[in-house]
Amino acid sequence: MKILYGIQGTGNGHLSRAEEIIPEFSKYADVDVIISGNQSQLKSSFEINYNKSGLTFMASKKGKVDLMSTIFKSHPIDFIRDIKNFPIKQYDLVISDFEPISAWSALIHNVPSIELSHQAAVLHQSSPKPIKKDIISNYILSHYCPTKLKFGFHFEEYDKQIYGPIIRDAVRQLEPSNSNHFTVYLPAYDNKRIFNILSHFPVEWHVFSKYTTTEYTEKNVTFKPIDKESFTTSLISCDGILCGAGFELPAEAMYLGKKLMVIPMSGQFEQECNAESLRRLGVTVLTELSLSFYRELNYWINFEKPIAVNFNNQLKNVVEDVLTAFENKQIPEVNFERILLNPQFYRYFF
Repeated sequence: MKILYGIQGTGNGHLSRAEEIIPEFSKYADVDVIISGNQSQLKSSFEINYNKSGLTFMASKKGKVDLMSTIFKSHPIDFIRDIKNFPIKQYDLVISDFEPISAWSALIHNVPSIELSHQAAVLHQSSPKPIKKDIISNYILSHYCPTKLKFGFHFEEYDKQIYGPIIRDAVRQLEPSNSNHFTVYLPAYDNKRIFNILSHFPVEWHVFSKYTTTEYTEKNVTFKPIDKESFTTSLISCDGILCGAGFELPAEAMYLGKKLMVIPMSGQFEQECNAESLRRLGVTVLTELSLSFYRELNYWINFEKPIAVNFNNQLKNVVEDVLTAFENKQIPEVNFERILLNPQFYRYFF
């Protein structure tokens, strides 16, 4: 059996999760890997067979989606060409962690495909959504990875095909400690903005930034390049985590019993949904990194208590459920000719 595993390369979360999932699938099949939209700062421990530009959202330096950069750095013609020409028929099954080229190519060429992602859970009707609806973002997310069978990961198991987070084995083996510092990962903000806010609070900050190539310190704020080992060391020994409203890092913070504060990227529907889920769990959520939230930041630093969640290791069950669905032919067939006749299909590309 041959599997193509697709990884969305925006950020580091998808690649981090793949580090745990791909070795488990490799016990049952030959696995090739495609990654697209690669903005990840992490290096994989496995071979990446195909690296494509794909489609991705670009962040500004002020906590928002940069729409202009997203448009100018997208390559729609290359994207469509990659979908059409990808050698997808050599695979028995496509598993896509929100990676669009593998999913769309499988759809067009009638290759069985399954989505295994956090986004699948976010879009589920049972999952929490922000009060303010974003119809456009919801539409894009719903059509970005067009598989009919979906398994998802979320902070809570809202449905039978939604699992808890995949916590890295390296994190599960750690013994948390306290070294009187706070760990920060806010890739949507630049170093200047972060320093101008955090330097007002007299505690030690470890800021991991994609804008930093060499470690340096200003006053009480140390900026570090993004490195898996260095970040894990800071994470395990910190008082608390200040980060975006992604998925993997907030999950690891709660698993380790660290207090957590999240700031969703403005205009990023997935993060706004995550923020709503975390808010319901009791996590502190800010709308932006600003001194207008001085009181909230100060209270969180000095008085906030951790919210510890013991996420069980479901990795083996997840992989077995996905493969069982494929073996039992539970993947619905898709009439691609009907899709071609639907005007909504062309709106997705143009």
